[in-house]
Amino acid sequence: MRILIISQYFWPEVFIVNDLVRKLAEDGHHVTVATGKPNYPSGKIPVGYRQGGVQHETFADNVAVLRIPLCPRGNGSFVSLTLNYLSFAFSGLLRLPWLMRRKRFDVVLVFAVSPLTAAIPAILVSKCKRAHLALWIQDLWPESLVATGFVRNRLILGAIGIMVRWIYWCSNTLLVQSMAFFQPVSAYAPEEKICYFPNFAPDIDGHISEEIPENVRSALDGRFTVVFAGNMGKAQSLATILDAARALRNHPDIRIVFVGAGSEAAGLMRTVDQEKLTNIHFTGFVDPTLMRVVFKNADVLLVTLNENPALSRTVPSKIQTYMQAGRPIVGALSGEGARIINVAGAGLTVSAGNGEGLAKSILTLYLMPAIKRDAMGAAARAFFEAHFESSAAAKRLVEILDDRMKERPA
Repeated sequence: MRILIISQYFWPEVFIVNDLVRKLAEDGHHVTVATGKPNYPSGKIPVGYRQGGVQHETFADNVAVLRIPLCPRGNGSFVSLTLNYLSFAFSGLLRLPWLMRRKRFDVVLVFAVSPLTAAIPAILVSKCKRAHLALWIQDLWPESLVATGFVRNRLILGAIGIMVRWIYWCSNTLLVQSMAFFQPVSAYAPEEKICYFPNFAPDIDGHISEEIPENVRSALDGRFTVVFAGNMGKAQSLATILDAARALRNHPDIRIVFVGAGSEAAGLMRTVDQEKLTNIHFTGFVDPTLMRVVFKNADVLLVTLNENPALSRTVPSKIQTYMQAGRPIVGALSGEGARIINVAGAGLTVSAGNGEGLAKSILTLYLMPAIKRDAMGAAARAFFEAHFESSAAAKRLVEILDDRMKERPA
């Protein structure tokens, strides 16, 4: 199958689409990636890339990567993010039809995290190439914009809703990462377009290096460690973790370790310093190839989300990654993510925003015999192998697209 993947984010940025591309290429499919210049989460385009012009790279030996210009995220303000989102869409509209003029594709697949505007150039390319257009929907628009507080103006939200309806109408297949996405997506598109394709865990099993930075190793040694890995943004309800840390002040053997970065990291660090919360530690960004050993040395893995209807329908991709690691999970989140953890028997959850309940759950796991925690971790791993393994997911995607192309030709 000849597949064009359009994603505003791609390697070296850490997103699940990287692993999907690798697995599709390994299975013999001809994959091309159109993406922007890397700038997430730092907000700056790194050395080796330039803001202007198109750059060509090769990923995983045989995947052609075309990088088009965009405005970097900068400080993550409303203005800078809006420019970041719109610049990629505008740049794609101008450049991608020309860049793809001599290529043929069976499928154009959009990795539809925020911003959904990345789908706009994909619509044009799919029409030019008479290719099947599929969206892998990671975030609900416009609901997620309300949930994160990014947009509150009703007129703007109404206009975005019209845009979403148009994008879904132009698409042939809508892949949703959560069963709970069916109802809100069907409000904008016919149900027959919608198909369940869950996130899977990036492949960390092959990375076995024990060499991790000393600041990370020291954070994980000597205490009962609760590791929060990944993006530290508005949706992650970091205030809930602060509440839990305050409630656990009198348990010096318990440490919460943040491994990652994000728009809310600096503010969180300031609060931790001001309140002298010595039971919270920050490692900063850690290379994804080292995360296997980070998870191996953690006692518990932590996931949180804000209380919001849109977010309660979302399954954070870190849940699949945590399950792959085979460690018990503690969560403060509602809805589909909590349901999966509980059905798997992979850990303990409380409702979103419940910092006191989160602290009690952490304490319960701390006092629990290690053999019981290990059993939770084993259950998590078993659930991952049954539902979220990456090689099986790539093959399942191709099966879905094959079937959909027969049912709904471009």
